[in-house]
Amino acid sequence: MSKIKKTKQQHTILQKLKWRTGILFAVLLSIILLSIPKAIPQQPVVLSMLMTAPDAQPWKQGIIKDFEAKNPGIRINLIEGPNATNLLEDLYTSAFILGDSPYDLVNMDVIWGPKFASAGWLLDLSDRLTKEELTAFSPKDVEAGRYEGKLYRVPVRSDVGVLYYRKDLLKQAGFEAPETFADLLKISKSLKEQRKVNWGYLWQGRQYEGLAAMFVEVLQGFGGFWVNPDNLEVGLDKPETLKAIAFLKDTIQEKISPPGVTTYIEEDTRRIFQSGQAAFLRSWPYVWPLANAEDSPLKGKIAIKPMVATPGNSAGACLGGWGLGISKSSKHPKEAWKAIQYFTSEEAQRQFILKSGYVPSRRSLFTDPQIVSKYPHYPQLLEIADQAVLRPPIAQYAQASDILQRYLSAALTNRMTPESAMQAAASETRLLLKAKG
Repeated sequence: MSKIKKTKQQHTILQKLKWRTGILFAVLLSIILLSIPKAIPQQPVVLSMLMTAPDAQPWKQGIIKDFEAKNPGIRINLIEGPNATNLLEDLYTSAFILGDSPYDLVNMDVIWGPKFASAGWLLDLSDRLTKEELTAFSPKDVEAGRYEGKLYRVPVRSDVGVLYYRKDLLKQAGFEAPETFADLLKISKSLKEQRKVNWGYLWQGRQYEGLAAMFVEVLQGFGGFWVNPDNLEVGLDKPETLKAIAFLKDTIQEKISPPGVTTYIEEDTRRIFQSGQAAFLRSWPYVWPLANAEDSPLKGKIAIKPMVATPGNSAGACLGGWGLGISKSSKHPKEAWKAIQYFTSEEAQRQFILKSGYVPSRRSLFTDPQIVSKYPHYPQLLEIADQAVLRPPIAQYAQASDILQRYLSAALTNRMTPESAMQAAASETRLLLKAKG
């Protein structure tokens, strides 16, 4: 074989080797590239929260939507629960007792905080807000979020007991708004005698939590107390408590309140008042927009004030409302706090109030020009909120409330004398608190 032919053959072999090597390299490169995991897009953090179905809609359409737009890395999973706060509390409690609660944010009624905190279900938020930042909220709202000196709940929406009255009827009859229980009875009797109304005063008397909320206002007005959270002293069998019960019984006996008032809840009383049949109503701020609706007979005819009191004692307005805490089992406490900061901010609350009509927890919003132009009664509502009274902030509140409801209902419906009913209520409450001790 000639040298030229041999060289050509070697060149051809070399070319084939290069080609095969190139193919092999391409295949290996493809395998390597395919073996590298693709970059997984970051999934947003999901925070779960439970609330009643009617409350959920304004949240979804308003501040949750705004929060998620400003925080694309966080999503809120809002779970709609039953429209009853006691059932909602049961759901939260069951989830915590079972261990790993699915809820990151805990939406709490004002009376739940001590129970949840004492059980160790909530994160301590004391170091998240300065004293100056806390002064932006209503003082009683902040106090309601504390347990044993630590903060567990930040108020997001307030609520407070209100005394509604027919300002048109009082003006026509020459009366000023009542300041005392005696005034309330006197005006009611006069308007009834003039046949201006069927009833003088409406209140919630059924055996349920609303009875306890109503009663703490009357009790405060007579200078009494239920349970002192500082020393756990019980005041249910004291003279002031019996005077408070006597006033409520008098309203029935003197036909100022309907005989069926001991079976009424909020909506029962609102419907009677809004139809123009009564002069006074003890209820909550939600009544105002309904009573002033275009088709309401009371549009423009009502005014509000705190509950009346006996001379020398301060009026009381039962504090309601909701606040947010963080579950101790949450895997996303940092993001949960970010959500609380936004939901309780002035910006978010202003929009929430303008859209939903709820009561703010930030004091500045009660007199905010934009809000007052839509809700002119809010400055008066702030005055009432400043006289708020707490139901006892104790861990055993649910049991204590059940005791009071049972015996107070028995006294109001004449199944027991007020004296024997309150002696029994006080005794059972002391046993309850002693058992905890």
